[in-house]
Amino acid sequence: AAFCMGNRLSAGHTESRKKERMVYSMNWTEKEKLLFKDLKTSERTSIEKYGDFEGRACDPELKQLFGRIRQQEEEHLQTLEQMEGGVIPMMAGGGQQSGQGQSDKCGTAEPHDYGADAHLCADALESEKYISSLYDTAVFEFKDASARDVLNHIQKEEQGHGKQLYDYMAAHQIYC
Repeated sequence: AAFCMGNRLSAGHTESRKKERMVYSMNWTEKEKLLFKDLKTSERTSIEKYGDFEGRACDPELKQLFGRIRQQEEEHLQTLEQMEGGVIPMMAGGGQQSGQGQSDKCGTAEPHDYGADAHLCADALESEKYISSLYDTAVFEFKDASARDVLNHIQKEEQGHGKQLYDYMAAHQIYC
């Protein structure tokens, strides 16, 4: 049962991740619309990149990391599309799971040569720094407090991706 609160219509707990959704009658500013466009483009690029990197990575641990981050980027894109349409989710934490086996092109020789994986990690880390900065800007530019909260939540997740990548790189001595 939905109820009205001013200009908000609560849709309740209808999503599988148990997010409360708020349906707004939003009139986004031109600047906010442009930020949505930039953020969605960056998320789509990240999804493609992590899908590619997941297939190219040699280390099974790195493949899983790229897969988990890709899934979260897909969720970010979905959230942005919902927001653009007026649905503002109340963000809740949640982990993702993913993983694929090692591809044949990487071989099984020990010790592992992290050269190619190091380049993928460096590229991914730079991308996370960039998209995190986009969200940081968006948090300051959106007028609606609930929208800012969601964007801030996503930005923290992007920072978390960077931390995961850094931790992997540091553990394998490939961070420069």
